Amino acid sequence: MASEEKQHLAAAECIQTEDGNEAARAGVLASREEELHKARLSAKAKRKLRKSSSRDSDSSHESFSDSIEAPGTKGKMGDKKSRSGKGRGLPKKGGAGGKGVWGAAVQVYDVEQPDIRDPNYDDDKQGETVYQTVVPELDDHEFEKAVTPIIQEYFQHGDTKEVATLLAQLNLGSKRSKLPFLCVSMALEGKASHRELISRLLADLTGKRMSGEDVASAFDQLLGDLPDLVLDTPEAPQMLGQFIARAMADHVLPTGFLDSYKGKVDREQARVSLDKATVLLSMNRGVRLDNVWGVGGGLRPVKQLVKEMTLLLKEYLLSTDCAEAELCLQNLEVPHFHHELVYEAVVMVLESTSSNVSDLIVKLLKCFWESGFVTLDQMNRGFKRVFTAMPDISLDAPNSYSTLKSFVNHCHQQGVITKALQDQCPTRETKPAVNEDGSNCVMQVDQ
Repeated sequence: MASEEKQHLAAAECIQTEDGNEAARAGVLASREEELHKARLSAKAKRKLRKSSSRDSDSSHESFSDSIEAPGTKGKMGDKKSRSGKGRGLPKKGGAGGKGVWGAAVQVYDVEQPDIRDPNYDDDKQGETVYQTVVPELDDHEFEKAVTPIIQEYFQHGDTKEVATLLAQLNLGSKRSKLPFLCVSMALEGKASHRELISRLLADLTGKRMSGEDVASAFDQLLGDLPDLVLDTPEAPQMLGQFIARAMADHVLPTGFLDSYKGKVDREQARVSLDKATVLLSMNRGVRLDNVWGVGGGLRPVKQLVKEMTLLLKEYLLSTDCAEAELCLQNLEVPHFHHELVYEAVVMVLESTSSNVSDLIVKLLKCFWESGFVTLDQMNRGFKRVFTAMPDISLDAPNSYSTLKSFVNHCHQQGVITKALQDQCPTRETKPAVNEDGSNCVMQVDQ
């Protein structure tokens, strides 16, 4: 019995020893978990402290223990209220901020105008859009480079409306007074027909592309530049005076333009120009300022051109100067009408009784042909007109067919006309014919 009790006591002591060991181990584990939890909270507090140190310098002086959160504050991480101890705890922006909030209850928004600098700006959704072309103002070099070809083309077609349309595409700006200056300067170096065209152009453009003050300023500058203009055009003072008179007659220049120079002119060339303009304006009869430059080119009547070409040929037969005849024909400015000169020259040979006339006319036509002044087409047209008119010419000149044959052969030998044109020369042939009584007779046939 005693041994059994001892065994029971020993067993009970073992059980108590095991229970004590388990309790000790559980306490150690609990203390370790608590230390681990505190370490985690301390690390979290340190991270928050580092984040808030840049925004609040005062929080760097607080101890780690003061910044440790209680275990029950984990659910407040989404709260946007300040936990630094500052502020009144009111919602931000008075309740008008945050996601899904359109503003305060009493706030009224105005219609915002679209900003063109906005990346989402769309022209198509902003209604009607007006586009304007901005043309920069021309400088001196660009002005001369752009306007000079326009004036040169105007000398060819003579259409003032075309010039106005082209000038409308340019931004002349302060260079408007240089437009008439450039036009007149180019006309002084050109022909009489060019000066007439410039006078018309100034009259048509004044009030549209330039003002009367611009034209007056241009003529003031031209009067001052006469010493330089005379070097290229010796007759520039007289021509400028004609320009001034024509411009005043066309109401391009103001009526007091000449009066503003009385007693103020020191240069001789300018005085000559102003005197010329004064004389032309004071003449009521004998001179029409509309024709101050004469009537040139294709504007002349056909009868007048024919008369001047006939006079040109007669003067050549007296002087035998081909260069002078070529210059006179060039001054007529009718290259499309040179066939009339060829026609009149051949008819003059057929109607002349002197053999010297034929040689001189061949020499003149050869000079025109070699210089290229009379083209192949104009030369052929002039001869063909003579060939067609031979039946009428032969009535006044019975020997015209034989004279024409020899003249055409001579021209072909000198290289004035081609072989094909020589073959087209008509001849008068004779062939026998039978009368009603059966006798033979000679009948002339024109071919």
